[in-house]
Amino acid sequence: MAYCSHQAARTAGCTGTDAEVTAWIAAGRERIDAYTQQVFEPTDLVVVADVGTGGVALLPRRVRTVVAVLPVLAADDAPSIPSSAYRVTSSDVLGQLDAVHLAWDGWDDLVVGAESYNGGWLGLWERWGLEQIKVIGSFGYNAPPLLVGQANALLAAHLQAEAAPSDADAAASTSLRVDDEGNNVAIEDDAPSSAVVSAAASTGSTQADALLSPYLNRGPSLLGGV
Repeated sequence: MAYCSHQAARTAGCTGTDAEVTAWIAAGRERIDAYTQQVFEPTDLVVVADVGTGGVALLPRRVRTVVAVLPVLAADDAPSIPSSAYRVTSSDVLGQLDAVHLAWDGWDDLVVGAESYNGGWLGLWERWGLEQIKVIGSFGYNAPPLLVGQANALLAAHLQAEAAPSDADAAASTSLRVDDEGNNVAIEDDAPSSAVVSAAASTGSTQADALLSPYLNRGPSLLGGV
């Protein structure tokens, strides 16, 4: 799903066929996701979070629903943590954080290892050496916020403009050959690039960066998608 419409991207300056505009919108979305460390539509993900003080594990994306929580252990067959052993909060609710709150006190005599005579929940976490949890669920916003959509449109046009060399650039480049109609027919560049730019440091557009600043999320890293 795109964060903006074709019309919005064209209004921002993106040109070409619908397929080309779609590709530039998608490229802009990738920049937005990398820069904000967020997703702006419901997305099924698997994330890993550190278990902090009091059993609070801050999640790296806005959480919608949680399907399962598993301890990150050396064993491949780590058991799922019972739903009675945690609660989930979401930044979708004003004043809340995206987090899984593990039960730190209390016990459950129906859960092996968490019985009252066996140290309860805290005793189970300590025996597991629990430092991280893996959370499976749905993350992201219900729909892209208006400013995110505007940033996507700007980036589609910005990235397209960056990719198109000016006439002066084409004339000065010895590695770029064009035909009589100005079409690029070959690009040759054997020199390795010495510059390494972090995709998350900026979208590449100061305008887009400014629009996206309210949505920056610098939480733990994403593990993978499902």
